[in-house]
Amino acid sequence: MGCLLPIKNRKQGPLPGRACRLFLFMVEKCMLIAKDRVASFDYTLSGTDKAVIDSSEHTGPLFYLHGHNNIIPGLEKALEGKSEGDRFSVMIPAADAYGERDENLVISVSPDHFPGNIQVQTGMQFEAETSGGSCMVTVTGVSETEVMVDANHPMAGLDLGFDVQVRSVREALPAEIEHGHPHEAGQGCDAACGAEGCGACTGCGGGCGESTASGQPGIDRQE
Repeated sequence: MGCLLPIKNRKQGPLPGRACRLFLFMVEKCMLIAKDRVASFDYTLSGTDKAVIDSSEHTGPLFYLHGHNNIIPGLEKALEGKSEGDRFSVMIPAADAYGERDENLVISVSPDHFPGNIQVQTGMQFEAETSGGSCMVTVTGVSETEVMVDANHPMAGLDLGFDVQVRSVREALPAEIEHGHPHEAGQGCDAACGAEGCGACTGCGGGCGESTASGQPGIDRQE
């Protein structure tokens, strides 16, 4: 859906007050998604087989700060230039989603690196602290002497289809630009972000990156 703005005929002189208010309303409504703007959208995520993987139906629209790597690159590119009310569908290749699988990110760690009060089982997910920051890992095998973990994102290597409707677009606050993400309620941080900043907040990032494969991560269970 494009932006339909009233056209002023120069010979007619200034627009009357009511028309001016309508013009300003439509200009605001037609704000386009661009860098340093906060946008929200509803989505349905599916695979190449059309089976639904995820949806915002029960969680509400997803808010993000455009141009700050809050969401996968392919989806952010598809949202560029869209406005409130726009609907579209896009298939994003793995390289522009959560990346291709990297078998170097499947590593062996000692059971000593896991919390002692948890019986580690295949399929469990944990948060690993690495030199490159924290990331999610999935347990793929367990023995008495080692635990195999996969630091690839669970959707790495998958082409992903999105059905999207843009719900809102606004200018970001200076603090949001500084912190690199929106401060909407329920989007990772509260409006103030706390005295210690937003270090604990997470966006919609991908996997761990290549740095994860080196060293032994400290690991916390993710419920």
